[in-house]
Amino acid sequence: MQWYLKCLRQFTDFKGRARRKEYWMFTLFNMIFAFAAMLLDNIFGIADPELGYGLIYGFYTLGVFVPSLAVAVRRLHDTDHSGWMILIAFIPIIGAIWLLVLFVKEGDKGSNRFGPDPKSESQTGASDEGLIDAI
Repeated sequence: MQWYLKCLRQFTDFKGRARRKEYWMFTLFNMIFAFAAMLLDNIFGIADPELGYGLIYGFYTLGVFVPSLAVAVRRLHDTDHSGWMILIAFIPIIGAIWLLVLFVKEGDKGSNRFGPDPKSESQTGASDEGLIDAI
């Protein structure tokens, strides 16, 4: 949950790098909350019968669009790719597969042109976790 909240706090940060764990934990909780929003739409009877979702899901999706985009761009930066590479998803089938490969790929060890290695920062105690534990 801390990774999800971290991404929400960094919703305007399109610079730097994001670890695989940060990206995939955000994605996991995002899917859980999206499913819960669809469930609430159906429970309250505000879901469109043809679509299967309604206003709650729509507002949730709009609310996490920018944070999702930001963490995806930072994840691409970790693999030393430009954030514009996300547009490759518009190429049918192959684009989505290639983007998935980049998201699953381990990030560059050490610094790259987008910043220091986020994995080495967290191992030295310079991450948000270390700051939270210190408080």
